[in-house]
Amino acid sequence: MAVAFVRAVSHLTLFTFRILLLTEAFAVPVLSWADIVLANLAVCLGATLQGSIGFGLGFVGAPLLMLIDPVFIPGPLLSSGLVLTLLLAHRERRSIDFGEIKWAVAGRFVGVVVAAVVIASMSTDGLALMLGILVLALVGLSLSGLHFEPTKRSLAVAGTVSGFAGTIASVGAPPMAIVYQNAKGPRIRGTLSAFFVVGVLMSLTALVAVGRYGIAEISIALRIIPGLLLGFVLSRRSAVVLDRGYTRRVVLGFSAMGGILLVLRELL
Repeated sequence: MAVAFVRAVSHLTLFTFRILLLTEAFAVPVLSWADIVLANLAVCLGATLQGSIGFGLGFVGAPLLMLIDPVFIPGPLLSSGLVLTLLLAHRERRSIDFGEIKWAVAGRFVGVVVAAVVIASMSTDGLALMLGILVLALVGLSLSGLHFEPTKRSLAVAGTVSGFAGTIASVGAPPMAIVYQNAKGPRIRGTLSAFFVVGVLMSLTALVAVGRYGIAEISIALRIIPGLLLGFVLSRRSAVVLDRGYTRRVVLGFSAMGGILLVLRELL
């Protein structure tokens, strides 16, 4: 299976380079090989984390890609994120609870709409700070012994906060991750991935609507697919290790990092 996967990655990489040659006429931004290599390393790191605990590509990969070249954000990273979440959802498909997802998706839709209205009608100054403090407070409550369970109400609320935070500050995973912190690793990864598939499609649809997503973004996304696939493969091993009883600690740790990132983004 490993040999077959390596061959598939090789063929996909060759196909990617052919597409890149064909898209030169579409005003695709020129990136140096150094930038492409660094971007693939950043995406590989984020994909490994997300494949291990169910989230992480966005708030690990996005800041690094922004430093390398802003053209990777948001469309190309979202495109690669869609590929990763589809792969993870398929890998953990036996652990997905579709009955729970519908409540989180409904909440996500509400959160995205509310965030869009806020962005269009008023200043968002201070919102990222409040969201970061909220996430840190939830992590603190979790560490104090309070247990969050994925009920209809908690999923709807977490989905709403996730949609709002993801639209406002591109860090929408922690609220959902906190709700699933006590679940087993495969359930966390599978259910969050299925949830994020819908969320990413919402975001890409919005980008298309405002003219921020097209052939150029797809071409750039193809350049970071090899790193994403490598991260997905590596996450198989790391997920097995974390499933031995470390998942909750890692989920809460990276959720706290997401909250800190929101706070720092607002203060700095």
